[in-house]
Amino acid sequence: MKKIVITNEEEVPLPSGAVSLPTGSIFDLIPPKQPAPVQLEPRALAFLREHFPTAEEKEWTNWKWQLSNSITTAEKLGRIVDLTDEELRAVSGEGGVLPLRITPHYASLLAKSDPDQPLRRSVIPVTAEHQRCFGEAEDPLHEEHDSPVSGLVHRYPDRVLFLATGFCSTYCRYCTRSRMVGDANRMHQFSTKIWDEAIGYIERTPTIRDVLISGGDPLTMPDAKIEYLLSRIRKIEHVEIIRIGTKVPAVLPQRITPKLVNILKRYHPLLLSVHFTHPDELTPEVAQACTRLADAGIPLGSQTVLLKGINDDVPTMTALFHKLLKVRVRPYYLYQCDPIVGSGHFRTTVEKGLEIIRGLRGHTSGYAVPQFVVDAPGGGGKIPLLPDYWQGRDTDYVYVKNYEDKTYRYPNIQQAVAPS
Repeated sequence: MKKIVITNEEEVPLPSGAVSLPTGSIFDLIPPKQPAPVQLEPRALAFLREHFPTAEEKEWTNWKWQLSNSITTAEKLGRIVDLTDEELRAVSGEGGVLPLRITPHYASLLAKSDPDQPLRRSVIPVTAEHQRCFGEAEDPLHEEHDSPVSGLVHRYPDRVLFLATGFCSTYCRYCTRSRMVGDANRMHQFSTKIWDEAIGYIERTPTIRDVLISGGDPLTMPDAKIEYLLSRIRKIEHVEIIRIGTKVPAVLPQRITPKLVNILKRYHPLLLSVHFTHPDELTPEVAQACTRLADAGIPLGSQTVLLKGINDDVPTMTALFHKLLKVRVRPYYLYQCDPIVGSGHFRTTVEKGLEIIRGLRGHTSGYAVPQFVVDAPGGGGKIPLLPDYWQGRDTDYVYVKNYEDKTYRYPNIQQAVAPS
């Protein structure tokens, strides 16, 4: 199989005759409701004044400024948080697979003196990343093996994963694609040619009805690149839906501009899978970003990775999923952490995930309960897991257990016959 090759380098011209939904679409008739601008939160304003004293408030709300001023070195990070010896060695040391990058927005949420704060642990490296534990691999999901052309993963019959870029605005330390994102050695590089080859494969494969654009984070790309890619894919008649996988609304909410939203809504049906980790990510800026997307008719689903010491308890997950529903994001997947190299300190047991689902189901609304899945190593795909509600059966009944651990029976005969 061909090597997946991506990065985020060159400009892509907008194609002539770019395809969008026809005039008269319901989304053309209903103008999006734009929320009133959110003034800088006291947290953000204080952070800006302390760490970027020469910057203006309007710069903080500019996503390009956020990217240009992201924290990428131990020196910059050390001005914001009190680094422990372990954090300092990990940030300063050589040989780390995944580089450091944190947007100023997300950095403003980090605890200065608490290295165990969940958000801090999710983005600041520690030396445990350099340890290889049992069962770990650079590409545990065998994406390279399932790549028929560069930049594309075709595992399931009717859908493909389109890897559009190797860049993220903030690097999560447990990233499934840490082998390729933020690639300082340029082993994985983007080019228009790579995109065109992947699009050509989709065009030649009529069984593909669903394209998931991911990376890296595709919403970090310029508007012109996003529109180019969406327009090319939307031209393909057998592609029914387009999805985008992103963490931008959580770590770079300033990127969700009215202009970007207007681009996205032209290519319906289009859905967003947004990566959320912890309820503390749901700031007013993030709520505004999600509101803009939802008001444009874009269905939003969340994807959350189960992480030890970060979100591996029922109260934290309940708070996260309740907050997500309030900003119209449906909890979709709860992932068992993938066994990438250096992830041992993040991974819980599978039983912990089942325990959390058991603590959610029946105790809160069904919309707040995601599907718990293990993405099977070796390319097996997502496998859903549930607590053991099924208790067995006899000739006439099946026996099931509810959220209160009470057992009930259901009549399960081949053909229901009323008693004579």
